[in-house]
Amino acid sequence: MRAVITGATSGIGKEMAVYLSQLGYDLILTGRNQKQLEQMQKALPTRVEVIALDLSEDRAPFQLYDFCKDKQVDLLVNNAGYGLFGTFDQIDLEDELHMLNVNIRALHILTKLFLRDFKEQNRGRILNVASSAGFLSGPLLSSYYASKNYVVRLTLAIYEELRRAHSKVTVSLLCPGPVDTNFNNRAGVQFS
Repeated sequence: MRAVITGATSGIGKEMAVYLSQLGYDLILTGRNQKQLEQMQKALPTRVEVIALDLSEDRAPFQLYDFCKDKQVDLLVNNAGYGLFGTFDQIDLEDELHMLNVNIRALHILTKLFLRDFKEQNRGRILNVASSAGFLSGPLLSSYYASKNYVVRLTLAIYEELRRAHSKVTVSLLCPGPVDTNFNNRAGVQFS
C-alpha cells in the first residue's frame, strides 16, 4: 500500500503520515521544507520517498503527479493548504493568489490526475482535507473560507459521480474545526 500526502511537514499532514506509516503504508510526502521531509523519512517505520515542492507554483502539482504516477499509489491525501487573515480588500493580492493556487488549483489538478488513474484501475482512495470553514462564510478569512467551500463542493460532486458509476474508487472529505497547527502562524491569526 502506498499513500501520497501533500502538506506533510506539519499539522494534520504530518500526523496522517505517522498514522498511515504505522498502518503499514509506504509514503510519498511533499511539502516545502526539504529538511523536515528528510527528518520524517528517517523517523517513519515504512518506506518513505520525499519531494520538496511549493504547490503554489504552476508546475508543482504536475511535478508531484509525474513523480508518483508509476508507483502504484493507493491513496492520495490532499492536505496542503493555508489561510490569510485580514479584510478582503487589504490582503495582498499576490499572497492571496498563492493561497488559492495551493488550496484550490493544486488540489483540483491532483484530484483529477489521480482520479483518472484510480478509475482506470477501479481502485484507489482520495481524501481531500477541507475545513468546517467550507460550510460557512468567513469574515477576515474570506478567501480561505471560499477556497474550502470549493473543496467541499468539488469533493461531494465527485463522490456522487463515483456512486452513480458504482465505482470501487472512493473520495472522502475531512472537515476539521480549528486545530492547533502551524495554520495560525501562517494565517496571522490566533484561535482561542
